[in-house]
Amino acid sequence: MSNFDTETVVTADGDLYRGHLSPDWNIGDNPNGGYMVACALRAVAECVPHEDPISITTHFLRPGSPNMAFEVRVNIVRIGRMSSVARATFIQAGKDRLEVLCAFGDLTSTVGIDTELTIPSIDLPAPDACPQRSGESQGIHLPILKRLDVRIHPEQAKAGTYPTAEVSGWIRFKDGQDPNTFALPVFADAFPPSPFALLGVVGWVPTLELTVHIRRRPVSGWIKAQLITQDLDRGRMIESGLLWDESGALVAQCRQLGLVMRQDS
Repeated sequence: MSNFDTETVVTADGDLYRGHLSPDWNIGDNPNGGYMVACALRAVAECVPHEDPISITTHFLRPGSPNMAFEVRVNIVRIGRMSSVARATFIQAGKDRLEVLCAFGDLTSTVGIDTELTIPSIDLPAPDACPQRSGESQGIHLPILKRLDVRIHPEQAKAGTYPTAEVSGWIRFKDGQDPNTFALPVFADAFPPSPFALLGVVGWVPTLELTVHIRRRPVSGWIKAQLITQDLDRGRMIESGLLWDESGALVAQCRQLGLVMRQDS
């Protein structure tokens, strides 16, 4: 099993699913939010007949705690022929940390018309021409780089040097595991916050809400990402993102509401 599979595994225990958060997915002192979401989705997957998470909306109630046990309580909303809907509450030390509402389906099946509209992949320098994400440039320790290989567009790699709030680049698992639909929420949440490209090191950027729509199962290889903030007001930002696989297929769209905090906050 890969690191991702091993470190998101859950075990049924009565009405709950139990697991343990690895500290190797941390951003600073806190577990990456997408990693925690993936653990919750593993629990839901044990309860529904459909294979792929296709819509995930998560409200982050409080930070998770690394290297600590967790519980997930799953409530099935509906199981249908084409999709299943469930709620999942991620709990640590008796406190709710995440509230997830998600839909699962089968992305290999056709459920309606077969006409396709999509968003074409952006042009990016090859991964070898893109520097690795650096915690030093952001002023933060990044244990998550033990698990993920994250490359940033060379013009956006240094915080505060780009004319727009945008970050793009490549991402993959460091141990060589192929990407899958459970990994895409992690990948969507693993790049530097896009305001850093424009504003520089501004401090902590916690997520209040993250929505990820999974569009297709990715092929093996790198995932290409583009994340843009076009709306930042009084410290609240909305960041939109697109992820493509190596074939050029759009595999996920995401949007998050976050807070851009001052360094002394």
